[in-house]
Amino acid sequence: MKRIFTLLTLAVVFLGVRNEASAFFGRKKASENTIRVGATPVPHAEILEVVKEQLAKEGYDLDIVEFTDYVTPNISLNDGALDANFFQHKPYLEAFSADRGLDLAVAGKVHVEPLGLYSEKIKNIEELPAGATIAIPNDPSNGARALILLEKAGLISINPEAGLKATEFDITDNPKGLKFKALEAAQLPRVLRDVDAAIINGNYALESDLNPVEDSILLEGADSPYSNIVAVKAGDQNNPKIAALIEALQSQEVKEFILGKYSGGVVPAF
Repeated sequence: MKRIFTLLTLAVVFLGVRNEASAFFGRKKASENTIRVGATPVPHAEILEVVKEQLAKEGYDLDIVEFTDYVTPNISLNDGALDANFFQHKPYLEAFSADRGLDLAVAGKVHVEPLGLYSEKIKNIEELPAGATIAIPNDPSNGARALILLEKAGLISINPEAGLKATEFDITDNPKGLKFKALEAAQLPRVLRDVDAAIINGNYALESDLNPVEDSILLEGADSPYSNIVAVKAGDQNNPKIAALIEALQSQEVKEFILGKYSGGVVPAF
């Protein structure tokens, strides 16, 4: 009897998951004028909410699908479950696509989320002790970005030939003997109490109530090459609804929203 009950329970769960998945994928078929965009909650989904009304006036229904990781949105885009995604910068897109064999492209850039160094133990970079442990993102593009931030602060030196693909093995000088702990980007705010400092992506800093301008010890400038972009499947860059999406995201209304909402924690890149 218990076995029958278990099998029935599993069947109900399976059907529920299947129906939920069908509802997700089925929304795209409801209208050719639907633009389904995958995004991380802050600031990407918030910025997309700003352009919903403008796109509606042009006959497009913007469907925002939120993700909390840096992997699923590109997989979903490549599989056709999304029309576009908005959560990453170009170096990450290129590295991820090459690693996974995906054919994705940049449709337009929107903003920069300055990468910052944060700490619960020190107030300025001069207090960073010898042998300090710094947590950094574990994906190649953001890991390199973190090391470049430290190099600009004079804490380490990196082989110039490494460029935007720098790793710990490209460090040529490390006078303080800094140690690095590579973790998934989303986990970095949670380990602040366990390390001397952590280099955190702007969106995850904002989600953790960290103000990049006020709370960081080091912060990227607006000239960062890591502009957050809208990604699409290669060949879709000129699709009319993607063009409408980019035009809306690069509007004066969005620029004013970014400047007013995030107080320097997010910077327009258009």
